[in-house]
Order: sequence, then structure tokens, then C-alpha cells
Amino acid sequence: AEDLYEIMVTAVPGVKFGLAFNEASGPCLVRAEGNEPELKNLAIKNVKAIGAGHVFVIILKEAYPINVLNAIKNCPEICSIFCATANAVEVIIAETDLGRGVLGVIDGLSPKGIETDKDVQERKEFLRMIGYKR
Repeated sequence: AEDLYEIMVTAVPGVKFGLAFNEASGPCLVRAEGNEPELKNLAIKNVKAIGAGHVFVIILKEAYPINVLNAIKNCPEICSIFCATANAVEVIIAETDLGRGVLGVIDGLSPKGIETDKDVQERKEFLRMIGYKR
């Protein structure tokens, strides 16, 4: 959790966030960090609901997931990331006698149509607005 805290505060100056991580050995506690109590509590609530070891959740404001994703991927302790999104998500869990594990994540809604020229323009404008494209 400490490594993720450092990544967050250095990746985006002024980011507001909370993160929580489920230990999978030893005391098997939830570790939590953050600089915004409401977001920290929300991250704790989500990892407790998932209930699987070695899972983390980061809830953020004043930044977009794309702003921190590469820095998080480069953390040596991170094996994989299921999603980085502003969408609603559902986590698919398996449970055995040993514990719980994440099988995958449903990220957002199913497609509703084909992108039009207007949609392309709006998407590109949004990416420029958030600083992801020039």
C-alpha cells in the first residue's frame, strides 16, 4: 500500500485518492492509505466486498485513471491490473475452501452502436481536454 501511495502522490500533483489492499497471508488485514478520507473509506468498502487476497482498489479525484496507470503498472509488486476506469464495474469472484479470487471484471456497458464522425471528434476533444493527447 505504501508503494501505491507514493506512486499516486508523485504521478499527479494534487490528486485526491484513497486506496486499500487485501493481504493474503499473515494476519490477512486490509491495508489502507490515501489523502482523502471519504475516498479511502470507499476503497476499504470495495476491497472488503471483493474479499480476495492480493487485491487493491484505488478511488481517485482530480485525475483520470490514465494519468496513473503506467506508473502503477511499473510498480514491481503489481502483477496485473483488471481495469482502470471511471465506469461502473462488477467483479467476478470465485470462492474455494482456501479463499476468494478475482476471475475478471465487467467494465462498463455493452456497445450500443458504431462510432460516427461526430463521436470520433468528441472523443478526441475529450482526450485533449484531459491532457492525454496534444
